[in-house]
Amino acid sequence: LSLYSSPTPETKYVESPQTQLEEGISRLRHVMEPYTAWCQVSWLYIISAFGSDFFSVGYEFLQNPPAGFYPRLGVIGFAGIVGLFLARGSKIKKLVYPASLMAVSASMYYPQQAAAIAKVTGTQLYDWSLQGYIAVESLWKDN
Repeated sequence: LSLYSSPTPETKYVESPQTQLEEGISRLRHVMEPYTAWCQVSWLYIISAFGSDFFSVGYEFLQNPPAGFYPRLGVIGFAGIVGLFLARGSKIKKLVYPASLMAVSASMYYPQQAAAIAKVTGTQLYDWSLQGYIAVESLWKDN
């Protein structure tokens, strides 16, 4: 054997085939690519519309939260996860259950804000129902 020459290797690198999980994730990434691009563009638009001051206030709030903020946030988030667990079946349940459980748990921690939101929502629902009643009544009278 010469000291200055290297033997040619007989081994070849063979890439292992992708598993089903890897293929599924790859397909999901390719399907979701237009939506993620849209979200990135929308996020840049939101930042430019509100300005960096809006987001810096939120960042400062999360850096120095009021006492008990994170435990409350954890309970509200856990209520949403429980709602997803309980909402087996229809897609409407998957929307309604987590949102309603999170709203109930948030209203326990923030009762004044919940009362104000309920008052505004109640008046809006009343206005919408009144408009619907007027529309149906006008259609009924026309016929």
